Amino acid sequence: MVSITLFITTTGLPMQFGIKTPPQQCSWQDMAAIWRATDEIPTFTSCWNFDHFYPLVGDENGPCMEAWVTLSALAAMTKRVRIGCMVNGTPYRHPAVIANMAATLDIVSNGRLNLGLGAGWHEGESAAYGIDLLPIGQRMDRFEESVQIVRDLLTQQTTTFAGTYYDLASARCEPKGPQQNGPPIVIGGGGEKRTLHIAAQYADHWNLPFASPAQFAAKYEVLEQHCATVGRDIAEIECSVQVALPPDQDPGVSAGIAAELRAVGVDTVIYTLRNPYRVDILEPLATALERI
Repeated sequence: MVSITLFITTTGLPMQFGIKTPPQQCSWQDMAAIWRATDEIPTFTSCWNFDHFYPLVGDENGPCMEAWVTLSALAAMTKRVRIGCMVNGTPYRHPAVIANMAATLDIVSNGRLNLGLGAGWHEGESAAYGIDLLPIGQRMDRFEESVQIVRDLLTQQTTTFAGTYYDLASARCEPKGPQQNGPPIVIGGGGEKRTLHIAAQYADHWNLPFASPAQFAAKYEVLEQHCATVGRDIAEIECSVQVALPPDQDPGVSAGIAAELRAVGVDTVIYTLRNPYRVDILEPLATALERI
């Protein structure tokens, strides 16, 4: 068993490490094994999946399991790690549906849910399923409405909302989960004009996928400007970066990437596994992380 160590970021907070298993090009058994093993290693504090219907790597006609079903099953298989989807696409589900699913999963997971939300981007699967992705400006408008609705449903007794894309009249979402003010909202993406502004307004956690230290630092500066505009302290927002983790990568290299990101203020590194999923890479990675 690996002992837990605190890695202090430049913001003064302990650095956190997560594991992400996109439910693509893999068996259910292999993904479940990764989550069970991660739950037993204190160095890792969170586990994530993604919300797509088509795989993003490998054979485009390969298998890809649905996000909420797998996340719910994996929640029941774990006890300690926080869980989440990085991130749920707004075009796929009505925000009232998302809020009710999130409230229920927060109960099932005993208050371990992080709620990832994104505007959506996958043109191929949207076209195949007849899902209206919308042009980017309208897509972001719809996303912002959705975030507001989800937040209100998870924190208020009733929600009334009259928008361009959604209308709710004294809508309820009960029962709510055990986390005060609802599950932390995770906004994913790096769009400087809209995504980061929405993150500044509503996010408890902002994720930037697959960014170098320099790229993170540049986006962080923009987020900080948006926070100043809306009157928010950026220190209230957990900042994370996803890092690709091939099964054959030297764990020292993976830990070194985390150290570089920590130096520019990243609070959390989420290692996104690449196929094939192998449980035996987790303990060496945890050991390497203890040395940075």
